[in-house]
Amino acid sequence: MKCALVGSRYFGASVFEALRKEEGIEFTSVVVPSADDRLAIAGRAAGLPVHILENPKFVPGEAIAEGTDLIIAAHTHARVTDEALARARLGGVGYHPSLLPRHRGIAAVEWTILEGDPIAGGSVYHLADGWDAGAIAAQDWCFVAKDETSRQLWERALAPMGLALLSQVVHQAGRDGVLPASPQDARFATRAPMIRRSVVLTEEASTTTTSLIVSIVGADRHGIVSSLAERAQRFGANWAASRMTRIAGEFAGTVHFEVPRESADALAESLRQLASSGLQVVIARSDGATVPSSMRSVELELVGEDRVGIVSKLTGILAERSVSIENIHTEILRSSVSGKQTFRIGAHLLVPAKLSVDSLRQELGALASEMMLDIALDEKSPPAAH
Repeated sequence: MKCALVGSRYFGASVFEALRKEEGIEFTSVVVPSADDRLAIAGRAAGLPVHILENPKFVPGEAIAEGTDLIIAAHTHARVTDEALARARLGGVGYHPSLLPRHRGIAAVEWTILEGDPIAGGSVYHLADGWDAGAIAAQDWCFVAKDETSRQLWERALAPMGLALLSQVVHQAGRDGVLPASPQDARFATRAPMIRRSVVLTEEASTTTTSLIVSIVGADRHGIVSSLAERAQRFGANWAASRMTRIAGEFAGTVHFEVPRESADALAESLRQLASSGLQVVIARSDGATVPSSMRSVELELVGEDRVGIVSKLTGILAERSVSIENIHTEILRSSVSGKQTFRIGAHLLVPAKLSVDSLRQELGALASEMMLDIALDEKSPPAAH
């Protein structure tokens, strides 16, 4: 069996080293997210072609060598495209550390522990549309020990199980010329999204920077952006955000620079000098908004699978705690892989100073757990008075 291995890190390298020693299995190439990945190093040491993914989310067709019989996925978050699967005679399989269809997702072992499952397992499944949703080629199970952590369960049982199951499936495919395939029963599917252990709340030191919002309009030509970047670097400014476009031959752009306060005037003067080259330059300056002493300034970010009630429940919790929403941005992103929609909220909040940080963390943490969301809070101290 000629196999291409798509993977990364410890488990990807372990699968490679284990299977390449077995009779009847050889590798045509390895596909990795970065040149310094552990699997990449192992592949180069073995003299194999190593394909570095240009886009870490997708494995293109050209990553799979001609003459490959089977693609094996071992610890990869990249989707193996249909073009890539078509390059392999038998398609592809991957290992997932759960008894699929239970715990489909990136944090299967963690959710096994969180749900209190007495039994865990591993599945080798066909790579297909939808994360971890392909037909099952092989499965095994194990008991979960009392008080076992996800890492302990993975190292004790699930990682060795994955090596054994992948070896079993590859040899069976080589012997029979086909892969076993039992469809998953979607009635028993559960999700295992990435877990953020708790709502993150950290305090930042008082800001020592000044914001310069620079608007530039003029005839489009080479070097405008380079001139802005050179001036920013000269005065130690951070290019925080920008929006630029070309309209009817004219360049129009807005850039947000964060510059040390002692250099703000000098940077502003340097930017105004661009007017001598025919550009219109307008600069707005801010040393930070004033937050009432009775309030905390908090940034909130929420990400999760789109569903009815997210905004209603979130704003309800905030209103009950007299938290003011200064501004809010929402968007819906549709995954080209699973077809599911992801809902994202970014908001700036003013939180009463008397409200316990732990209390707010627990309230929003409960919402995150209930609705399978990732929520992060970042508290910012007000700028120091000058």
